[in-house]
Amino acid sequence: MAELSDQAQEILAFEREWWRYATAKEQAVRDRFGMTVDDYYRTLSQLLDSDAAMSHDPLLVRRLRRLRATRRRHRAARRTS
Repeated sequence: MAELSDQAQEILAFEREWWRYATAKEQAVRDRFGMTVDDYYRTLSQLLDSDAAMSHDPLLVRRLRRLRATRRRHRAARRTS
């Protein structure tokens, strides 16, 4: 099984505690990771689908997967109504 990169581990740690930052999450992403918000969320989504992330922090990954699935369902429901 592949191990997580340092950046992947930092992203999971950030997701665990981003609410502690005084700045908005988007600004904290730019400051901490030096990437656009779109790139960050694309990277996070790919990370959530990896077995390595699940092994590293199963509770966080399951929670984030549930939130992602809920958002997808809400977007799909808006498109069909």
